[in-house]
Amino acid sequence: MTAGEIAGLIAAAALLLLVGLLAYPILKLGKVLDETRLLVRGVSDQSVPLLGEVTTTVTTTNAQLARVDAITSRAETVSDNVAGLSSLFAATLGGPLVKIAAFSYGVRRAMVAHDRRDIERQVRSEMRGGRRKKGAEAR
Repeated sequence: MTAGEIAGLIAAAALLLLVGLLAYPILKLGKVLDETRLLVRGVSDQSVPLLGEVTTTVTTTNAQLARVDAITSRAETVSDNVAGLSSLFAATLGGPLVKIAAFSYGVRRAMVAHDRRDIERQVRSEMRGGRRKKGAEAR
């Protein structure tokens, strides 16, 4: 055996040892990649139904928002109609009702004043009668 062959054998043994040393980490890395692949598959398997549910929820929410929008527009129409009706009522009946209310207030005030005058007259006459009695008793 020549020196070149011995050097070739040593180089082959060193290369074999290097391949043996590198094979272990490569096998471990392969297992890590397998676990990562399984994890990604599990996430995708669970996220697809979740995305379907989210899509259904968004669709249902949009339908409900459309209904709320319709209800809001109808409520706005009703509010406008009520405002118009109250304006019409105020314009047609408001003036006469205010006049009737003022007239009834005036009549009530007049009746109260009339009753008060009657009571005042009665009290004055009783006071005069009381003074006359005291004057007659004093004599």
